Amino acid sequence: MSHHLPVPLYSARQVRELDRIAIQDCGIPGIKLMKRAGYAVFQQIISRWPGAPLTVFCGAGNNAGDGYIVAALAAESCLPVEIIQLTAAHKLQGDALSAYNYAVQAGVSIKPFSDGMGLETGVVVDALLGTGLNGEVREPFAQAIRLIKDSGLPIVAVDIPSGLCSDTGTAVGPVIGADVTVTFIGMKQGLFTGEGPQHTGELVFNNLRVPELVYHQVTPECERLDLEELMPLLPKRRRDAHKGDFGHVLVVGGERGFGGAVAMAAEVALRTGTGLVSVATRSEHVSAVLSRCPELMVNAVSSGQELQPLLERASVVVVGPGLGKTPWSEQLLRQVFMAGKPTVVDADGLNLLAAQTSQTHDSRHWILTPHPGEAARLLGKTVSEVQADRFAAVRELWRKYQCPVLLKGVGSLICCSDKLPVAVCTGGNPGMASGGMGDVLSGIAGALLAQGIDPGQALSLAVGLHAEAADRAAVDGERGMTATDLLGPLRRLVNP
Repeated sequence: MSHHLPVPLYSARQVRELDRIAIQDCGIPGIKLMKRAGYAVFQQIISRWPGAPLTVFCGAGNNAGDGYIVAALAAESCLPVEIIQLTAAHKLQGDALSAYNYAVQAGVSIKPFSDGMGLETGVVVDALLGTGLNGEVREPFAQAIRLIKDSGLPIVAVDIPSGLCSDTGTAVGPVIGADVTVTFIGMKQGLFTGEGPQHTGELVFNNLRVPELVYHQVTPECERLDLEELMPLLPKRRRDAHKGDFGHVLVVGGERGFGGAVAMAAEVALRTGTGLVSVATRSEHVSAVLSRCPELMVNAVSSGQELQPLLERASVVVVGPGLGKTPWSEQLLRQVFMAGKPTVVDADGLNLLAAQTSQTHDSRHWILTPHPGEAARLLGKTVSEVQADRFAAVRELWRKYQCPVLLKGVGSLICCSDKLPVAVCTGGNPGMASGGMGDVLSGIAGALLAQGIDPGQALSLAVGLHAEAADRAAVDGERGMTATDLLGPLRRLVNP
């Protein structure tokens, strides 16, 4: 979906600013941009559904203006088209009013929205609510969104699916589920995380021929994770390399009943190129982990004290996979934190960290990889508060721990600094919704750290590789894909 899309992502306020600069400083008339937007949408419709009749739902403001242009273009091309108006013409102003007049001149039939309307055929164009939505969708807009959703017809959203918040990717009330969304000038950050991807459908971007210099005047607060840009962090190996050159990862975890988690994290650390990988786990799991992967050094530890010599030998620690929440788990975690090594903290490592009342550790050499539930516990919030603004949550975690943080979920977010944009992972697929995927990710991140990559870049590269490996594994289907299915594609990826 995203290979041809730009990297920078913007808030609604920033896109309005880009718009303003283009109109005021570059002298491009607003109606000209509106006509380009309408044309871009119309082109998508006729290329996908040639000859289909159109029903265009128009609200107020510039989003509606784009819709009126689409309808006028359809009428000029002799396509059957009808506008359903939610805001009366006398309330329109500026470019939106000009666009309305253009549609009237083109002879488009315009009807006011009413409750019991039928929607039987053709394609629906959603030009109801633009990027200005904050909070709940009011009537009659909510009613119109429900009508469009219930119709089962193909939907093209203008700029953003109505009902979706363009800054957070959340929807408070009903929201359009578009088949295609055509977005303009700057890509809206909410399209890529939370509920955004589910409702956006296929995303098409058009910069409306806004000059490049306009973009230099607005600094994006986030960007798409660009795997190609990160790949050079994996250099070609020297001919005289030896295993000591590529680090020693120690994976700590695997309470009784959770032995698979350490097995996966450790094996994937080897597959991502670490020189040596050790495991510290419950004695029950030693033979199983060894028989699965004999290249690992697997140690039974029954207390924090027994972990100490293993910690001394390691260059990087991955703690948390299958760790559990028992006194044994707590002892191990305490020893890991005291060792002060670069550490990836995942899963129950995060849950135990959240339960600690005072933070006495130096967390600056950590990488944290919470899912929304773990993030909520770390921040003392509810999951729905975290998900209501994922961008704010990941920044807050960074401020609290001052280390690279990944907030997992659709459109995983990475924050490595308050100076840099938040990175959004736009790869990956629903096949990743199965046990063990997080353990694989923590193993990849540990392996990249061990190979000397800077923590923020190691996390970003790990997330990109993990998502791309999952997308390659999904060629056989998403349903039933398992975490270990990523091992083959991953190994090919790290050897470009």
